[in-house]
Amino acid sequence: MRTKLERDGMEQDLIDAGVGLFLDVEAFVRSLATTWQLYQLGIMLALYAVAQLLRAIVGPRLEDWVRDRHGWPRWRLRLAVIVIRRLRGLFFVLLMWTTVGLMAELTAPPRTALLELGAALATAWMAVSFGAQSIRNRSLRQVVTWGAWIYIGLFYLGFLDGTAAFLDSIAVTFDDFRISALSLLQAAIVTAVVFLAARLLLRILVARISGSEDMSPSMQVLATKVLQALFFGAVIVIGLQAVGFDLTGLAVLSGAIGVGIGFGLQKVVSNLVSGVIILLDKSVKPGDVISLGDTFGWINELSARYVSVVTRDGREFLIPNEDLVTGQVVNWSHSDDFVRIDLTFATSYRDDPHLVRRVAVEAARSLPRVLAERSVACHITGFNDSAIGYVLRVWIADAQAGLASVRGAIYLALWDAFKAHGITIPFPQREVRLLGDGEAGGAAARPS
Repeated sequence: MRTKLERDGMEQDLIDAGVGLFLDVEAFVRSLATTWQLYQLGIMLALYAVAQLLRAIVGPRLEDWVRDRHGWPRWRLRLAVIVIRRLRGLFFVLLMWTTVGLMAELTAPPRTALLELGAALATAWMAVSFGAQSIRNRSLRQVVTWGAWIYIGLFYLGFLDGTAAFLDSIAVTFDDFRISALSLLQAAIVTAVVFLAARLLLRILVARISGSEDMSPSMQVLATKVLQALFFGAVIVIGLQAVGFDLTGLAVLSGAIGVGIGFGLQKVVSNLVSGVIILLDKSVKPGDVISLGDTFGWINELSARYVSVVTRDGREFLIPNEDLVTGQVVNWSHSDDFVRIDLTFATSYRDDPHLVRRVAVEAARSLPRVLAERSVACHITGFNDSAIGYVLRVWIADAQAGLASVRGAIYLALWDAFKAHGITIPFPQREVRLLGDGEAGGAAARPS
């Protein structure tokens, strides 16, 4: 806890910093009260009005001209739009520097100091406005733009040291640890810059890993997750160090987290460890066709906690990694993409079994999804009560396109082929007779 003397000292530092900043602002305002300074302010306002007029005249014509450039690439059109939206600022900067150059030839340098300051400020602000367009996130772009504008304005106007002292005087102290508004602002800026740099570098590395043919899909996902953890962990550590936080104090926090993991986060940790095991043993990988219980689909994404499985009807199941490690999973494309499908049917005893087998094989081979390089076989499974049973075995290599569709296509091809060759598919028939009143109750009905 701080003593009363320390608190009084911090309050006095805050008051002194605030008074110093106020005196700097007051001195700058008083410097504008001279006649030539007012003249220069009037010239700047007039030049701004001229820039607005030029924007109103040139802007629409330039927009029409850009619309007629149908063959331009996208980046050039985007640059043209950025320039059109900032025509007023560009005209103002051009007019300001032209006026500064003319007045420097006609009058003494002190009489153009304010104009030179305004031209430098406008130029720097326009440079920031153009440079910030490289940031795609709109909210982040606005924050960066306004932050850079404020910093440039304080720097050129001479208020930077006073503002820094004022922000540093707004502080909170915990024993030996002191955190101020200035340190928080510096930490936020450093963390943001490091985060953007890490994100850009991570995007480049992930793109190269994804395009590598020497790494399996599961290893690509594992490498991506590890890089993300390392990069963003480094960003957090750098941010804490920038604010002046002692990282040795994290030992107690890590111990508390370990106890919490041991008691309350068992399932979460189990899924995380299972996810690492899945990525290492390559039992499943993105694109594999699996069935787990009643769920049949292909793996869309391997996450740290779950596996995303997309079914044929468009539903996406998020299956915990632990279920894939401890449960029985059917991977239709683990070692290769070939899948065998068995279809059963029956024909009449009047039909030649040799003809039936040959026609069934030819009908199955006529379908594009059935692999021609793999054997298509048709076997008799038994002589049933009213028909001969068969099984037709075919191979496909695109199970992710669905099994029901290829089954239906094969059955339809069998129907057309059997109809063309006069092969019949029998169905059981029964005749039921009801006994009349004059017949014996226990008499059996005569078969037809």
